[in-house]
Amino acid sequence: MKRIALVCCAFLVFAGFTALGIWQIERLAWKLDLIERVNQRVHLLATSPPATARWTEVNKAEDEYRHVKIKGVFLYDLETLVQASTKLGTGFWVLTPLRQADGSAVIVNRGFVPPDEADRTKRATTETVGEVDVTGLLRMTEPRGGFLRHNDPVANRWFSRDVAAIASARNVADVAPFFVDEDAPSTENILQWPRGGLTIIAFYNNHLVYVFTWFALALMTALAAWWFVREERKPRLD
Repeated sequence: MKRIALVCCAFLVFAGFTALGIWQIERLAWKLDLIERVNQRVHLLATSPPATARWTEVNKAEDEYRHVKIKGVFLYDLETLVQASTKLGTGFWVLTPLRQADGSAVIVNRGFVPPDEADRTKRATTETVGEVDVTGLLRMTEPRGGFLRHNDPVANRWFSRDVAAIASARNVADVAPFFVDEDAPSTENILQWPRGGLTIIAFYNNHLVYVFTWFALALMTALAAWWFVREERKPRLD
């Protein structure tokens, strides 16, 4: 009975590891398809973002990194600085609300500024007056703060681009549940801040490693069970 119970347990463990391996194969296929779709979105011509009526349906799988074009008036005095680390060094993302013609607003990440350019009144930049066209990548809100760091709206310390929290702190109504990373300017001006076009598109894809891990554990379980049964049968054969 002991041998039968152990073999049954080994079979269940083997089946569990095998199922996890198969699940990781499915996840790998899903991730590769997602990466391919995102790469296609990024390089398409910019189109209109999801309409207000569709805001509740916006999701990461179907909409993130979509190349979009929006038009409106920047509310420069309501900008928010969010801590950032980029290829240009550490500093801040400059998030500015863009008020559209229908009254709704979209938070635009206009780009990166180093610490010495954080003060808007002293920043070497050009703020366009009136209506502007903005193209960029649609990004999902980041409501959980940074790693081990939480946004503190009262102290005006921001570690993630939490659209709802930023809109509330700046009293901006009717804000889209996403933000837009503005494209880099067609002609780069090294004296102009913020610097756009620094979006890093990267997906963690360790599923193939997990596939080998789970199937290896399943094989080890099967071999251990075979060894146990063989050793248990030895006295009887002798």
